Amino acid sequence: VLLAAAVCTKAGKAIVSRQFVEMTRTRIEGLLAAFPKLMNTGKQHTFVETESVRYVYQPMEKLYMVLITTKNSNILEDLETLRLFSRVIPEYCRALEENEISEHCFDLIFAFDEIVALGYRENVNLAQIRTFTEMDSHEEKVFRAVRETQEREAKAEMRRKAKELQQARRDAERQGKKAPGFGGFGSSAVSGGTTAAMITETIIETEKPKVAPAPARPSGPSKALKLGAKGKEVDNFVDKLKSEGENIMTSVGKRSTEAAKVLAPPVNMESVHMKIEEKISLTCGRDGGLQNMELHGMIMLHISDEKFARIRLHVENEDKRGVQLQTHPNVDKKLFTAESQIGLKNPEKSFPINSDVGVLKWRLQTTEESFIPLTINCWPSESGNSCDVNIEYELQEESLELNDVIITIPLPSGVGAPVIGEIDGEYRHDSRRNLLEWCLPVIDAKNKSGSLEFSIAGQPNDFFPVQVSFVSKKNYCNIQVTKVTQVDGNSPVRFSTETTFLVDKYEIL
Repeated sequence: VLLAAAVCTKAGKAIVSRQFVEMTRTRIEGLLAAFPKLMNTGKQHTFVETESVRYVYQPMEKLYMVLITTKNSNILEDLETLRLFSRVIPEYCRALEENEISEHCFDLIFAFDEIVALGYRENVNLAQIRTFTEMDSHEEKVFRAVRETQEREAKAEMRRKAKELQQARRDAERQGKKAPGFGGFGSSAVSGGTTAAMITETIIETEKPKVAPAPARPSGPSKALKLGAKGKEVDNFVDKLKSEGENIMTSVGKRSTEAAKVLAPPVNMESVHMKIEEKISLTCGRDGGLQNMELHGMIMLHISDEKFARIRLHVENEDKRGVQLQTHPNVDKKLFTAESQIGLKNPEKSFPINSDVGVLKWRLQTTEESFIPLTINCWPSESGNSCDVNIEYELQEESLELNDVIITIPLPSGVGAPVIGEIDGEYRHDSRRNLLEWCLPVIDAKNKSGSLEFSIAGQPNDFFPVQVSFVSKKNYCNIQVTKVTQVDGNSPVRFSTETTFLVDKYEIL
């Protein structure tokens, strides 16, 4: 019977220990503390016995993988079990060091439980252990579904309350009374239970009382302009909940999370704010050649003050790659074609307030290799039982500045960690998903190329497809809003711009 499996230091200090029979902590610590003193360094045995138990062990750099068994257990089976335990540890730990083992202790314990049950070894291999420990949790899926439902309900409640508060403000202004104090961006005395005050802080800005009643906005055409606002309202509300101390679990993908981290919205958002967002989808062959590249861009307009609802955007398009532009149906297409200005077909009408409005979008589809912003060259070559992999990047579009670049290379399973040679930047080995992530904080004209070399057992096909993700504050197509003017009087309006360039898919097959 296998009594316990432990990873300990050479001094006998337990880092992780899993007992398969009833045993006190004092007992297991005493057994492990006695273990180094029993070893005779002059012999080549991998086991040592006392009057009551047998230690079967394997050295791992500065640590020991130790199995404690009864004296009448089958030593051959114990050695086979020990080998499996020793192969499991590099799957979860990047380095065989004490702090790394401690950090992944629960992962190791779960894997140990798949190898041994009630003191007897299960008939499993390394691949099966990985599959069993990565099983999906039905409870987690249910929890996430409930959380998303709650967020949708909160968003609907937020919109309803915001409409009520705006209506109350307009009614008060029409009657000439002082507008009720709903709070503003600077207010800090918001109670946790008053949803109305919290929503108002997110949606409504403090306005000066107007002498003349505000003209009612036509509801028909303005609703047609309200594109892409839904998801942003949810994000704003969730962010507000977080600022109030609520813990919100979101199922946002890794790419968008990193984009939000790097490309935080500007602190000084003007009353007229524009988001210029581009997403790229690219597929290359491993031997060179661009199979397909598609890029979609959009300018989203957000106006938070009714004074600036009747404006025109002056667009500067310096793109020379043949981008196809398309304006919103309610935007004056002739004005845009003749003067590169974005304005409504009816100049008397206003843009919607406090919502993101898509006014211009563009698309670029090509197989021209010179258009690839970042080229990736991956060369795996077999060397005996292992494979030497050389991978390099080069920034072709030098005007770009790519942040948080992650180049992900798949690895064969069950062969341990790769041996890293030369590297520009840093790397992470995800042993559970069998991935090597090459991390580069910035790629720009000053740091336009770099390389990584590593060796690992496998075949050349094991290292594809290579995937790339990044975020950028500069867009690929040189389309910018240079000026905003009012329709009446053509006077300039202050505005702020937020530019993002994201990856939807970037693969080398």
